[in-house]
Amino acid sequence: MNPQLRKLVLDLGPLLIFFAAFKYLGIFAATAAFMVAILVALAIGYALERKLSPMPIFTAVLVVLFGGLTLYLKDDVFIKMKPTVLYAFFGILLLGGLSFNRLFIKYVFAQAFELNEPGWRKLTVRWGIFFLVLALLNEIVWRATSTETWVAFKVWGIIPLLFLFALAQTALVMKHQQSDKDKSAQQ
Repeated sequence: MNPQLRKLVLDLGPLLIFFAAFKYLGIFAATAAFMVAILVALAIGYALERKLSPMPIFTAVLVVLFGGLTLYLKDDVFIKMKPTVLYAFFGILLLGGLSFNRLFIKYVFAQAFELNEPGWRKLTVRWGIFFLVLALLNEIVWRATSTETWVAFKVWGIIPLLFLFALAQTALVMKHQQSDKDKSAQQ
């Protein structure tokens, strides 16, 4: 299995397990299954690559923390808040990093493509705002709809939104792609 496909399976697998468990067993069993699945995915990722990036670790910590609160307190509000906290954290981290001249988005996408400085800045702003919008959307959906609707939105709404948003960034990436001439001028 190629590395990108493996990463996609390890990222989406726990979420799909959450969805399936919810459908047949309810929110509390789904939360427990999600917690186990995300830790297993983290372990498999580490076993295969001998390293872990900060984003999956942070996500797993949030799942275990908010999932644990959900199960311990028997209140599904905590697992519903987890995406809000995660997306808000990513948005604030990206946009806040700009104020300190840190382009954290490079750590995520540097292996996929190389951009010039203005391109990285624009991409950072776009992703930062997008994550804040996702946090707001999650808040609206979990507060205004049933748990079943929220779970469906989490799986079948957020994932397509992420893919569509990433695809929508193609023009920016192409415009700001760093050429070989730019790379040699920096050295």
